[in-house]
Amino acid sequence: MTPRLAILCPGQGGQHAAMFDLPRSDPASAALLQQWLPATTLGQPLRQILADDALLFSNRLAQPLIVAATAAVWSALQPLLPPPALVAGYSVGEIAAYHVAGAISAPQAIRLATSRAALMDACLQPASPQILFALSGIVVSKLAALLAPYRLYVAIETETDSCIAGGLAQDMHAAAGEIERLGGRIRVLPVTVASHTPLMDDAVLPFSQQLRQQFSIDPPVPVLSGLSGQVLTKKEAAITVLSQQLAQTIRWSACMDACAEQGVTAALELGPGAALSRMLQARHPHITCRSVSEFRSLQGVRGWLQRL
Repeated sequence: MTPRLAILCPGQGGQHAAMFDLPRSDPASAALLQQWLPATTLGQPLRQILADDALLFSNRLAQPLIVAATAAVWSALQPLLPPPALVAGYSVGEIAAYHVAGAISAPQAIRLATSRAALMDACLQPASPQILFALSGIVVSKLAALLAPYRLYVAIETETDSCIAGGLAQDMHAAAGEIERLGGRIRVLPVTVASHTPLMDDAVLPFSQQLRQQFSIDPPVPVLSGLSGQVLTKKEAAITVLSQQLAQTIRWSACMDACAEQGVTAALELGPGAALSRMLQARHPHITCRSVSEFRSLQGVRGWLQRL
């Protein structure tokens, strides 16, 4: 029986030096990567960026590189896989999701990710560094009230008692004692912008305008809204969600539940990393979940799906 497949597109945090190795094993995808990521666009050769974590995790490079890696893996795998029933993307991965769904080309998606990063970086103030941090051990429904006095925000809801929060680094340090007193645990993430919080408000309108220039068709494959888990099939809705999610909370838990509600039986995360597939497997164990990062070859991914 052909699985009802969901494709998951990751956000920042899982990038690594070997993130392009699997798609490069396919000659056609390797050639496309050279076209998509010229040194003139990145500012330096890709191999130099991949060897330097300071560059690899910088917001301006991380966002287009993650989208490019996702698109390259999809280019290599698409001929080997059954058509997906739906696609979901986490943070900047939602741009890649619309490429996988057929609404925009890979170069368009990479350009949008580059613009998105630049607009978000423009919201930074050098004297007030921003931060994202994983917060667990406190019920998420109570967190907004706890964080508000410190001008911190829930950026991404993941589970009942875990989330990603963001704001200014100085405010997180001020709140850390109270969070720990209530049983919370903090882990700072390698992200330098407070994505999905009101600190990104100034990026929303200009990014919406850029999206309108790139989206010309409705997505042929449904895409889940990161803001709500709603199934989207129209370009206007895509433009609204992709722009608003810069400054509003991502509800990844709702996206995971939507996968189950839509009858998904298997989910494949395109990498880099495996955080999304692991979260979905933990929340909905009846959905078989893997990440391409767990396979040594493209044919291994195909073989796994054929065995389902």
